[in-house]
Amino acid sequence: MSRNDSLDLATQLHAAAIRLLRAVRVADDETGLSAPKLSALSVLVFGGPQSLKALARAEQVTAPTMSKLVADLEAAGLAAKRADPADKRGVVIQVTAKGRALMEAGRRRRLALLQERLGRLSKAERDQLAAAAGLMAKLAQP
Repeated sequence: MSRNDSLDLATQLHAAAIRLLRAVRVADDETGLSAPKLSALSVLVFGGPQSLKALARAEQVTAPTMSKLVADLEAAGLAAKRADPADKRGVVIQVTAKGRALMEAGRRRRLALLQERLGRLSKAERDQLAAAAGLMAKLAQP
């Protein structure tokens, strides 16, 4: 594959990924949370308890920004801080049952939207997309 072909493919994948994300993100409107708060909550739900520093790093924001997001999640009853057993001065942020339920309901809505759109495709197109999904997951690895 030439450099130009690679750039064209990268451009197409980038545009398609953004459009697809925007298409399913409408399901998140029902949560009443901002995208940054939902993203941080998602890290806690699917990645487990995190230190503030680790959560900020995962979300690519500063610690003060993450501290504000966590405070908002705590105030909404979606996350809680607890003492870090490995560091007496540190805290670990974990999702609450309410936060997990909110995130799982949102995930179900997003998947339902995707399923509906997949239903518009032919069997051959769905098979192609299944193969491509595996390759996209591979591309997402560091």
